[in-house]
Amino acid sequence: MPSFAHFFETFIDSYPVFFKGMLLTLQVTAVSIFIAIFIGLFFAILKISKIKVLEGIANVYIYIVRGTPLIVQIFIFYFGLSELNISGFWSATLALAFHNGAYIAEIFRGTIQSIDKGQMEAGRSLGMTTALTMRRIILPQAFRRALPPLGNQFIIGLKDSSLAAFIGMYELFNVATTSGANSFDSMTYLLIVAVYYLILVFLLTAVVGIMEKKLSASD
Repeated sequence: MPSFAHFFETFIDSYPVFFKGMLLTLQVTAVSIFIAIFIGLFFAILKISKIKVLEGIANVYIYIVRGTPLIVQIFIFYFGLSELNISGFWSATLALAFHNGAYIAEIFRGTIQSIDKGQMEAGRSLGMTTALTMRRIILPQAFRRALPPLGNQFIIGLKDSSLAAFIGMYELFNVATTSGANSFDSMTYLLIVAVYYLILVFLLTAVVGIMEKKLSASD
């Protein structure tokens, strides 16, 4: 184990390169989660539909994601999309969105189904279409209830972005392993990257907490 003095000195000296890796990690995480929210909502609606074919499509998608490792999905996207000249950034981002979308779909499905059915009936009685009632009445309430588990999924997505290192992306984890290998001091750099991830998780948790308070206050 490195001494505290050595750890602190290395932490300060390595800040520029880790900062660049952190920015890339945040970019991959933010874009993938943004896309995953729409993917999850789409498949959640398919799954709660009364059309068996659509429900089956959603079930197959969720089963495939849950049944295969994320690293395999990343490699499939990377090598599959490389033939289309799509960059490693977008390969990793789309793979993470594809993966997180399945879990977000289950979160949305549960929260949508937890809304009282009378809400839909009330909207329909006011002359709204099913889609309009879903958008204006059901989904806002479902999103409020979904925020805590969504926050957990965002944190998981942030940590899972470290697997992008295996396709050559120079994000936080890749910075740590490369720097450690070059300096023959892997433990120090692994501890440093752990601190960076802890800071990012703390900030993300704080943001989700603020959103929860604002939404609960609006209620």
